[in-house]
Amino acid sequence: MSARPLPQLTGLSAAFYAFCKARELRFQRCSGCAAWRHVPRERCGECGSPEFTWERSSGRGRLFTWVVATRSMHPAFPSEPPLAPAVVETDEGVRLVTEVVGCAPAELQIGLPVEVVFEDVSDEVTLPKFRRL
Repeated sequence: MSARPLPQLTGLSAAFYAFCKARELRFQRCSGCAAWRHVPRERCGECGSPEFTWERSSGRGRLFTWVVATRSMHPAFPSEPPLAPAVVETDEGVRLVTEVVGCAPAELQIGLPVEVVFEDVSDEVTLPKFRRL
């Protein structure tokens, strides 16, 4: 389905993408200090605890930043229109690199309210993307 490079479904990343496949946006939350974390990792960046739970996100947030790429830097993207890779900050404070769909790059603005949508890009991988509210 996708010629684009896809995430490796190994380790803690496999768990994150399994939740996405189930249409749930979940992030690790430290059991020691309650800090949210993404990308998935073995220890909390705040307190160093290895203990965590996977907690469901509200799926809402705001556009933190973006860049417009007008030419391809990878052979899997040769004929794409301008892309706008974005960073969304969720209501929980987690930031993730994603894409705002259904919105032209010229319409993006800092603070734009968004909500998660999921896109099946292969039989194994579902990506979290966002649309404006």
